[in-house]
Amino acid sequence: MNITSLLVAWLVTAASFFVISKLPIGVEIDSPDKTFVSAAVLGIITALVKPTLSFVFRIPNALTFNLFPDFFTFVIAVICFCLAAYFVQGFRLRYGIWSAIMGAFALAVVSNIIYRIIPY
Repeated sequence: MNITSLLVAWLVTAASFFVISKLPIGVEIDSPDKTFVSAAVLGIITALVKPTLSFVFRIPNALTFNLFPDFFTFVIAVICFCLAAYFVQGFRLRYGIWSAIMGAFALAVVSNIIYRIIPY
């Protein structure tokens, strides 16, 4: 991954954070500056925590005969979303875990739409 694609991913995530903070799902971000910080922190947390959690979730994934791999990936995304909200002041989840679930889903959808729009 080169620096350009890393910068594009950061900007797309920040723009997605800005959009989902305007939706009535309980994700609150104080200022546009906090969206950039939140995007960077989410990226760092995901890079650090996701490999460990993926290893931990191998056992439940094996017990379910690999029927729900996308579910466990989504659970990891929700955990990373919660951790980012915990570490960034000005990024709050009004309804707790429900806001994290809806926020992680909305972040994935909005990011996907933005990636389809930009010609990168």
